[in-house]
Amino acid sequence: MGAVAVASEGADIPCLRTQGTATQLVVDGKPFLILGGELGNSSASDLAYMEPIWPKLVKMNLNTVLAPVYWDRIEPEEGAFDFTLVDGLIEGARAHGLRLVLLWFGSWKNSMSCYAPLWVKTDQRRFPRAQSKQDKGLEILSPFREESRNADARAFTALMRHVRQVDGQEHTVIMVQVENEIGMIPDARDHSDAADARFAQPVPRELMDYLQQRRDALMPEFQERWEAAGARSSGGWQEVFGPGLETEEVFMAWHFARYVEHVAKAGKAEYALPMFVNAALIRPNYKPGQYPSGGPLPHLMDVWRAGAPSIDFLSPDIYFPNFAEWCDKYHRSGNPLFIPEAGRGSEGAVNVFYAMGQHDAMGFCPFSIESTEDPANEPLARSYDLLAQLTPLILESQGKGLMAGVLLDKDNPTREIDLGDYTLKVSHDYTWGWSGGQGAERWPQAGGMIISTGPDEYTIAGSGIIVTFAPNAPTDPIAGIGNIQEGRFVDGRWVGGRWMNGDQSHQGRHLRIGAGDFGIQHVRLYRYR
Repeated sequence: MGAVAVASEGADIPCLRTQGTATQLVVDGKPFLILGGELGNSSASDLAYMEPIWPKLVKMNLNTVLAPVYWDRIEPEEGAFDFTLVDGLIEGARAHGLRLVLLWFGSWKNSMSCYAPLWVKTDQRRFPRAQSKQDKGLEILSPFREESRNADARAFTALMRHVRQVDGQEHTVIMVQVENEIGMIPDARDHSDAADARFAQPVPRELMDYLQQRRDALMPEFQERWEAAGARSSGGWQEVFGPGLETEEVFMAWHFARYVEHVAKAGKAEYALPMFVNAALIRPNYKPGQYPSGGPLPHLMDVWRAGAPSIDFLSPDIYFPNFAEWCDKYHRSGNPLFIPEAGRGSEGAVNVFYAMGQHDAMGFCPFSIESTEDPANEPLARSYDLLAQLTPLILESQGKGLMAGVLLDKDNPTREIDLGDYTLKVSHDYTWGWSGGQGAERWPQAGGMIISTGPDEYTIAGSGIIVTFAPNAPTDPIAGIGNIQEGRFVDGRWVGGRWMNGDQSHQGRHLRIGAGDFGIQHVRLYRYR
């Protein structure tokens, strides 16, 4: 694979903009919805290995690939850079009509420093490790050494400069993730001498000023902890936030954020693509250190925002079943929802409708996306086919209160949604007698997205849902179904198919997309007495 030609920077580099309450990614001057997938960690390290993967991704209806860039591969010797892998990824994406989000595997990947170059790993004097409470060295670069931070920033800056030079016109690369799932394990904080010295110092003035200025807008769980300790405006870490592992985690979050800010700010000075960080989430009842302590988690969002203003948003890697709960925790206080990692199975194929319908998500990207032998028949491929058709309507509707999303299972079989002039009751397909699955021990996840397209009209997409309609006000006339039509969008235009007014809608009683099916239907309502 040959080198990518050098290009100058185009005027409209990818950026973020707001539309109503939503944040949109803009590529080549137009909003862009990421139907993505993240490669397994090692796939992008071998361009020959990638060759059969690219066609798989196209068959799965992706428009964007999340691919790692490894510090140890681009800077195998200090100051000597090799961007062969980066160029190969850009070429491969372009050849298959795909965009790229680059993942910088620099100082930390899943807490560890496994992608630091060997010249970093073997020079512990310049690049010291974090230490455990038992004074044992960890395979984690300490964030308290400027030498490590500066080396990471130099490499990241070189990467962003190169991307600008080779892709500044075509914009194949549309965003960058800085590091990967940062956090301390197995202790809540680094116990090196440098870390101990910082922990003994007062809380930095920058953090205290941020908290004071935004006191009424802080995340409630963080505000509660600060106020429970007296809401002090100055003092040591344990004075301001109280004793315990939770305060040690706040301390680490601040210093991780400051380290990342230095790296991201330097990279943006070369090429100001949107940048984000991702979080490994918390298992129930786990304490800081049992999970990666100090990462960009919901209860630490304020610390990360204060410490890393060059980071545009914080993102969750959602593998846990309480998908909707994690979406809620990340889509608040102006933080847009982008999901860089998630499960790829049948649940993911439904979760994506919820994320985009309920939370105006900028994108959804299941992990190890290439790990399939039948890409065209993956449930996610079917979802992405529908969402690709719906993309113009979704982007036009974001931030305007015109969309809703729903997730259903055996424990949560129904949900009511007020949208437009109607209350929509959305039920799991298995709640109806003829579906045949009521007795199953486990129901498949069902869900979808609902878009209000007119005073009495809705476009509904998803799998395994039944929808009934009632007026918002009980004194209003009865809501009747005028007609239901399944169909497709072609170049943003609705092309209707079957008319579903008979058995498929129980003679006009409801709209139904059966379990295991994926589809788009348009319904027109009317009123009668």
